Amino acid sequence: MTRVIIDCDPGHDDAIALMLAHRHAQVLGISTVSGNAPLAATTANALMVTALLDVDTPVHAGAARPLAGEPRHALVVHGQSGLDGVERADHRRTVASDDAVEFLLDAPDRDVWIIALGPLTNLALAIERDPAWVRRIAGISIMGGSATVGNTTRVAEFNIFADPEAAARVFLAGADLTMCGLNLTHQLRTTDAIVSRLRQAANPRAKFAAELFDYLHGRMADLIGVREAALHDPCAVLAVTHPQLIETEPRAVDIELEGTLTRGMTVVDQRSTRRQDPANARVAYRIDAGRAMDLVLECMD
Repeated sequence: MTRVIIDCDPGHDDAIALMLAHRHAQVLGISTVSGNAPLAATTANALMVTALLDVDTPVHAGAARPLAGEPRHALVVHGQSGLDGVERADHRRTVASDDAVEFLLDAPDRDVWIIALGPLTNLALAIERDPAWVRRIAGISIMGGSATVGNTTRVAEFNIFADPEAAARVFLAGADLTMCGLNLTHQLRTTDAIVSRLRQAANPRAKFAAELFDYLHGRMADLIGVREAALHDPCAVLAVTHPQLIETEPRAVDIELEGTLTRGMTVVDQRSTRRQDPANARVAYRIDAGRAMDLVLECMD
């Protein structure tokens, strides 16, 4: 079974990704970062999900702010808690440490994948502390960026926009990178029919997921007029656990740091000819959404 560390900012789709990862991988630990909500909230949410899953996965709290500037949060989607709309499980779990960077650097050997589901601050700090770290791990699967349009700005996706300096450091570090951006993740979508199916299952995981999806559908209805939601973060898990479901292409990717309208953009070289820059990432373009959704729902049985 593939061994992974999940770096995340739960977040509704992060919670589903954690459920999926615990079904199909050996999760060595969870590191948390400020992103969808402040660090205290994302860490509390990660602990709650481990309680829901009844697993002993250690949670390590990480960066509370980006490398530069002030923290940005996605409260308009995820709410003040980062997991609004769900009944919170009671538990007494606490973090294993407040040094997520050291935990990442201690990844035991080259077969461990880092699955990064939030801003890349923790990973960038790990690279700053030890640039050789990226050569001691199997690779990094990132939910972030886009080969097309953005969601926070016209061209920037939230996880990259929340800490573009960190993203730039990670993309230039020489790691084996897979980028699951919005152009891919919008292909995997939940519907009210899925909520109805989950409500019929008599177990806490399905109930939790039904509440979670129903809340997201309500937010999307308010924001864009459609009761559906993209499952962004599970795509980055599947890129590691079920890579046959996702089609990727090697591409050169850079992070725009200066542009007035383009800061945080993942600039992907998609030219078919006259490419000069070497590829530094596998950019995901297509996913078998039907099989992927089957796997998501199976982890709630």
